[in-house]
Amino acid sequence: MSSSPTSSSSTERVLQALEPAEPLASMFDVRCNVDVVIGTGVLTLRDCLTLKRGHVVKLNETAGSDLSIRVHGVALAAGEVLVLEDAAALRITRVLPPSGVEV
Repeated sequence: MSSSPTSSSSTERVLQALEPAEPLASMFDVRCNVDVVIGTGVLTLRDCLTLKRGHVVKLNETAGSDLSIRVHGVALAAGEVLVLEDAAALRITRVLPPSGVEV
């Protein structure tokens, strides 16, 4: 095989044609676990073992604050609860910056 500029550029064109237009396009259909967290709190093991219907667990968040949206345990956004027809839904109110990035 020759190493002429023609064969090199034709190889590059073939490789470029095989690359997805969007760098993450091949990952667009990957399913992720999404958790919507009302709040967090701390309980002793004794309290956890005695939980019953009607018990109240105090949360660290204030009443009316946004819910945390986490994907695989990583907080990505915050939002508020909505009711759409007969289903609960969440409206995104803010998107959080990536971990380690200051805004």
